[in-house]
Amino acid sequence: MNVGYVVLYVKDPEICRSFWIDQVGMVEKKRTTVGAFSIVQVGFADQSFGFELVPLEMMKDNPDGLALAAPSICFHVDDLAAAHARLVAHDVQVTAVSEHHGMQNFAFADPEGHWFAVTQ
Repeated sequence: MNVGYVVLYVKDPEICRSFWIDQVGMVEKKRTTVGAFSIVQVGFADQSFGFELVPLEMMKDNPDGLALAAPSICFHVDDLAAAHARLVAHDVQVTAVSEHHGMQNFAFADPEGHWFAVTQ
């Protein structure tokens, strides 16, 4: 697993985007439209890691019960099914593999109940 990005749940994605780009020196790496919302990923140009700025308004129904006051970490894997099977085999609490915002993924929890996303 590689850390892909950290999700920051934000009130105003454009103000946060401007902060990270104009004041910190990052670049916009990706922009995804999900319904009426834009999700922007920012990071340093020479690094694969980034922050994904997700509007809090988009998460108002929060079907997964995520703690939106804290960042979420998303891991990337080459083989989603194999990563899921490995965690299950090691008695890790995992969700089923499902589609969320057009991406196949699942989540797993650490012993203290922090949840982490895994995508391919």
